[in-house]
Amino acid sequence: MNPVGAALFLLFIFIQWHISRLLARWSDRRFSGRIRTAARWSARAFGVLALLGYVCTMSDLMARLGLPGGPVMIIGAAAFAYFLAATGVVALHTLLTLARRGLNAEVDRGRRRVLNAAGNLVMASPIVAIGYGGLVQRTDFRVREIDIPLSGLPADLDGLRLLQISDIHLSPFLSEAELSRVIDACGELRPQVTLVTGDLISAKDDPLAACIRQLARLKADAGVFGCMGNHERYAKVEDAAERMAGRVGIRFLRGQAQPLRFGNAVLNLAGVDYQPMASRKTYLRGADRLLAPGAFNVLLSHNPDVFPVAARQGYNLLLAGHTHGGQVTVEILDQAINPARFLTPYVYGLYRSGAAAAYVTRGIGTIGLPARIGAPPEISLLRLRKV
Repeated sequence: MNPVGAALFLLFIFIQWHISRLLARWSDRRFSGRIRTAARWSARAFGVLALLGYVCTMSDLMARLGLPGGPVMIIGAAAFAYFLAATGVVALHTLLTLARRGLNAEVDRGRRRVLNAAGNLVMASPIVAIGYGGLVQRTDFRVREIDIPLSGLPADLDGLRLLQISDIHLSPFLSEAELSRVIDACGELRPQVTLVTGDLISAKDDPLAACIRQLARLKADAGVFGCMGNHERYAKVEDAAERMAGRVGIRFLRGQAQPLRFGNAVLNLAGVDYQPMASRKTYLRGADRLLAPGAFNVLLSHNPDVFPVAARQGYNLLLAGHTHGGQVTVEILDQAINPARFLTPYVYGLYRSGAAAAYVTRGIGTIGLPARIGAPPEISLLRLRKV
């Protein structure tokens, strides 16, 4: 379990303990005898089941245990949604309770009723937000066009159009029909190079063949290339995905490089398999051998956290995904707050290190909670610009 997952687990234990106490007090007021005892134990049992459900969101653990991906994902998503909503409701309830205590006792009964009703509506907002994120924003697929200014970019690469899609997660929470809409949108963009930066599926029994079938419709002048994500590793389908993609003309670069010539310039496209965050000391080991002297070197890595190493090795541009742009993001005082920020500083957008640049896309699908809040899915059309 990563530090963020562990912190959330501890937070949810506290929230569920608090909810169980509130339910116990309520049952003490309403019931007596055996019914009260049964109500108390039911609340405790529900809390334990909810916490076990949250464990189902830990994809790497579930993969090691060999549990079926679809049912486990649904159970985990339900538990995650419950805990996220419960945390929001408990936090708002606490704030509103403190506010009500501060009200002047002389406030008339009618005004107090209005304030209580308004408070109840506010407490419902986390549930509304999750519903909106799951039913609306999760499938609000849009093209985002980004200019990437790069010093030292050869003149013949100025204006080069790279299409990037990532984190598809074809699974119970993203249907093939929804992915087809994404591919249709990509077909109108006419890129020179198309890139797929990992996480085609979420679990071992997800429809990898259907994902490859849709990706086969992607077109680009110089070809379609990709790199593997962590979920291909968890599901143990890296080799199968490479073979299936190769049969439809998509090349996954696994510690490999492909030079692409445009006029008098060469874009050297390199790719690596997923670089686990737990192995920071060995990030991109051997990737420096994929560099091409005199070429413009682009690295595909699912994990954006490797950016400082890539820049030191000499890569001009890193393209990554993995973070989903936070997936659930809240803006507070012009700062984006989301779980991914506690794992990596490279959550979403364009980053620089000296002359090198990195772009981290929000990707298409979801993991854990089948909702996007403040981080809508993204089809990225990147234009290289000479400065």
